[in-house]
Amino acid sequence: MSNLGHPHWSGQTAVIGTMHGKEAVIAPILGATGLRFEIAKEFDTDQFGTFTRDIARQGDQFATVRAKAKAALAWSHASIAIASEGSFGPHLSVPWLPANLEVVLLLDARTGREYIGKTLTTRCTQAHTVIRSLHDAEKFANANGFPEHALVIRTGAGDDAAVLAKGIQDPGRLEALVNQGLSRWPELMLEVDLRAHLNPTRMETIATATRDLLRIITTDCPHCQMPGFDVVERMAGLPCEACGAPTHLTRLEILACPVCQHRLERLPDNAPSAADPGHCDRCNP
Repeated sequence: MSNLGHPHWSGQTAVIGTMHGKEAVIAPILGATGLRFEIAKEFDTDQFGTFTRDIARQGDQFATVRAKAKAALAWSHASIAIASEGSFGPHLSVPWLPANLEVVLLLDARTGREYIGKTLTTRCTQAHTVIRSLHDAEKFANANGFPEHALVIRTGAGDDAAVLAKGIQDPGRLEALVNQGLSRWPELMLEVDLRAHLNPTRMETIATATRDLLRIITTDCPHCQMPGFDVVERMAGLPCEACGAPTHLTRLEILACPVCQHRLERLPDNAPSAADPGHCDRCNP
């Protein structure tokens, strides 16, 4: 990609569907393509689900981000929409660790194609606790990046407890709300606010997913020169360096074009020629 942008994207207008300030990281990164941006600040993304569980998400993460992008296109006159969606839960490979999966989707109405950047990380500020005193609240706040990371107070310890307040970043307001809440309920739930503009750690992860999207939309097919040439499959079988038996590690990557379906096999970047015996079922049963 040249400094003048990418020919498929340069000069086009993309609407960013967000009400939580995600344009602060998305626009500077994708601006390298030459895209221009419209921010849908009056676009209500809470309708697709909230982290505070006031509104349940109707579909999975990928269905939701697609719905956001389509709704942003309907809101705007742009031909391209960008939306993102995050989720928190156990890590897929290390289930005892919490993880944050962020996806950033670009929907091109000119072609009907979508491009998705994503990242999964255990570096996330996501926590909750039951508090029964102001000391409990202050201890939790100090351990979770307050006040840069905002907090949410719920009126009880269960998931069905109502939100008393969210977006709390002022220590004085936190103290007043905790005292007010504990005067009515014996315990409260205190949790980190996961909305992007109030959670710098999550915003950094959205930036990483956006850089992955940038890589995809600026990687052209060597056959038809359309963007989106990316890995679609990884083939296991990297041989063990001790005995030569196939392991579960990746041996080849298969890249494909979403337009002309051209496919290419390659060795993974910086991949070793053989696997450590520790990954071999024969050497290390």
